[in-house]
Amino acid sequence: MTRAIFLTVNLSDSRTAGQQGATPSPLARLSAAEAVFNAIRGAIESGKLAVGDKLNSEAALAQEYGVSRSVIREALRSCNALGLTVTRTGRGTFVVADHVANDLVLGQFSARDLNEARPHIEVPAAGLAAERRTAEDLDILRAMVASMAVETDPEAWVVLDSGFHAAIARASGNKVFESVVADIRDALTHQSETLNLVTEDRQHASNEEHQRILDAIESGSAPDASATMSAHLRAVADALDSILKQ
Repeated sequence: MTRAIFLTVNLSDSRTAGQQGATPSPLARLSAAEAVFNAIRGAIESGKLAVGDKLNSEAALAQEYGVSRSVIREALRSCNALGLTVTRTGRGTFVVADHVANDLVLGQFSARDLNEARPHIEVPAAGLAAERRTAEDLDILRAMVASMAVETDPEAWVVLDSGFHAAIARASGNKVFESVVADIRDALTHQSETLNLVTEDRQHASNEEHQRILDAIESGSAPDASATMSAHLRAVADALDSILKQ
């Protein structure tokens, strides 16, 4: 029999410390999601939450933490991606492991699948985009990069992030590249979401990398566009490796 677990965290002045009766003050979405994620992960890895335990509902956890249900969903998706929990439709979220898996689960794809495939798709796509992009393509890419630079909602940012990569594939003029990136877009979104919660300052680093990719595509240099995309994908792979080695 599983047992429902409440985790208490004081989001007003700490990401993990609990305090009875405290009323959380408003926080940026990312900080709140990080706090919830870190609390749940810590409870699992310390044994406070055992394999087989069932977490309370999203609504109950949101009330306990003093955050929105969307923040809870972000944290739970990252726990799922790390292989610590699994969410079963209509039943709830259950602890399935007490340590991070050797790969991330991102829907129908894994992080390893993405890391192996993306350089063969997105690097040449970026090069072709530099040669074939239209004025409309550049306008779309510029708008996305500008929006990501000022976006404070993590959920909105990851949608823009995957959209940026999809837009480059479209700008390449290669329908195969465009179709493949569209097929993996959902996995890319969840990967970015997990990276931003678990690794420090990954979102800011991605913004800078995206700007360099845009600059290269705008310049019309296929070698530069391919090189900047390759560097971005290596940075993402390194960040993923750091999670799995923790």
